[in-house]
Amino acid sequence: MGAERGFTYIWMLFAVALSGIVLAGAGQIWQTETRREKEVELMFVGEQFRQAIGSYYESSPGMPKRYPDSLERLLSDNRFPIVRRHLRKVFFDPMTGKAEWGLIRKPGIGITGVHSLSIRKPFKRANFHERYVTFADAAGYYDWKFVYLPGEAGSTMPQPGSQPQPQSGSQPQPGSQLPSQPLSGSESPLRPERPPSGEQGSSPFPVSPGPSTTVDPGSSFSR
Repeated sequence: MGAERGFTYIWMLFAVALSGIVLAGAGQIWQTETRREKEVELMFVGEQFRQAIGSYYESSPGMPKRYPDSLERLLSDNRFPIVRRHLRKVFFDPMTGKAEWGLIRKPGIGITGVHSLSIRKPFKRANFHERYVTFADAAGYYDWKFVYLPGEAGSTMPQPGSQPQPQSGSQPQPGSQLPSQPLSGSESPLRPERPPSGEQGSSPFPVSPGPSTTVDPGSSFSR
């Protein structure tokens, strides 16, 4: 009995240890997937800030154009008779969970971009948009800097699932009509020719009588 109890005890310890290893692996996978989702969200939010800063700059009345001096200016641009909104809200940083951002300023110009305050090392190292290729060498999320450069307001990143537009040289769609060609004076539209009334009987196939034709019982059609 003592040996059996000892064996059962050892087996229970082994099962508990194995369960702990499995749960630890599952937790690590869950944390990795969660971080990757936050990276996607950070890319989206940073792009929203960049576009809003570009909208503020490009819509500046008069010259020289100005950048915002605070993120709140993106929510309420009072440089016009009617207040404009370039950003829906000041988003939270997905990596820190706070509405605090690192601001990229140029002296005498204003805020040209934002970046995360997180010092954690990113997982994503490839497949960035051409505007953000330098993110591949980032030491931390604070190196993901979303900066607006003049002339980039309309150049947005492609959305997932977008379909390419058909080119002008593509084939015509079913049901579409080809452009009509003008006819020269010597050409005329093709029309079906009607045989002369006297030649209808020369057809090698017998003509079926119409609904209004009375068939003679003694004719060749009667059987």
